[in-house]
Amino acid sequence: ARAGIVPVAQPGLLAKAPRMLFDPDQPLYLRWSYLPRMAPFLARYLSYGREGHVRRIAAALAGLTGDSVDEHRALAAGTGAERFIETGDYGHIFRSRAEYEKDALGNALRAQHGFVPYEVDRAGLLERDPALGEAWTFGAIYPDHGWIRNPGAYVAALAEAFVREGGVIRRAEVEALDGEGRATLAGGAAMRADRVVLAAGAWSAKLAAGLGLRLPMESERGYHLALKTPSSRPAHPWMVSEVKAVATPMDFGIRMAGIVEFGGLEAGPSAAPPRLLRAAAARIWPGLEWEAEEEWMGHRPVLADSLPAIGPIPGAPAVVAAFGGQHVGLTAGPRIGRLAAEIAAGQALNEDLSACDPGRFR
Repeated sequence: ARAGIVPVAQPGLLAKAPRMLFDPDQPLYLRWSYLPRMAPFLARYLSYGREGHVRRIAAALAGLTGDSVDEHRALAAGTGAERFIETGDYGHIFRSRAEYEKDALGNALRAQHGFVPYEVDRAGLLERDPALGEAWTFGAIYPDHGWIRNPGAYVAALAEAFVREGGVIRRAEVEALDGEGRATLAGGAAMRADRVVLAAGAWSAKLAAGLGLRLPMESERGYHLALKTPSSRPAHPWMVSEVKAVATPMDFGIRMAGIVEFGGLEAGPSAAPPRLLRAAAARIWPGLEWEAEEEWMGHRPVLADSLPAIGPIPGAPAVVAAFGGQHVGLTAGPRIGRLAAEIAAGQALNEDLSACDPGRFR
């Protein structure tokens, strides 16, 4: 999602949020029992929806996502993982051009940072995807994007290459870190390193708190619905702005993904988001059929300002933060990982990462 630089918190979200939360057809959900715990975070999160903040955040994200296709190719080269990288267009579809123009700020920010789509009408959409329902009449097509057609196999291939080159993978639960690079594992065992990269996704804030760094961070629970062996599939990903869902062609068929649910790390999946994704698939392709499906829920690590934490943790010189990728974690992952590796190795960086300073909330 190279062009995914506009944060969810935008001007007007505060006014829209109550209606969205009570409308089952909107892509925002809240576990109401969790509201007391997350209220302070939510207030801070919404405060970053002012236009000045949004412009600053978009600029920082553009620096992390702009060359993501090249970063993935460089990371995967020679590992066997490169076969899972597909490249092509990324299309946003709308019921009308007027619907597209409603997102004036988002469109302007993407254009400012070099993401300018070309427009297609109903006929142009059908050339790309003949199964599209008749409701979709306008498309904004962003070129030079990419997608991973099997993320699990992609990461597994990268891990295998890491081991072949002498790396060691140890699966364990880390209970605590200290500032000198010591990790205490469940059961009392310990590990020690000159540098530790903290990249534990939505669980990173808990470990950072043990280092004295309190972060306004929550899980934006996201849902996938895998439609296996469908009767047709798109040539490239579609973002369906009406329901804030993305349909991506995968090895198994089509992945419907999206939705934001606030409910913490411990609660199980909800039933409503997959239903909304299933309904979205039916609206995109009214005649689509598939042989089987699979639901999945994961945790997007979101800091209050929608920017990741990248760099040394204040007061913990041996620990380097590399987490908080929110909705562009896979997109920016190779770049964030490379930056963290360079910081851990003591190399001088040639870019300004102050917007992603882990200590910026103190």
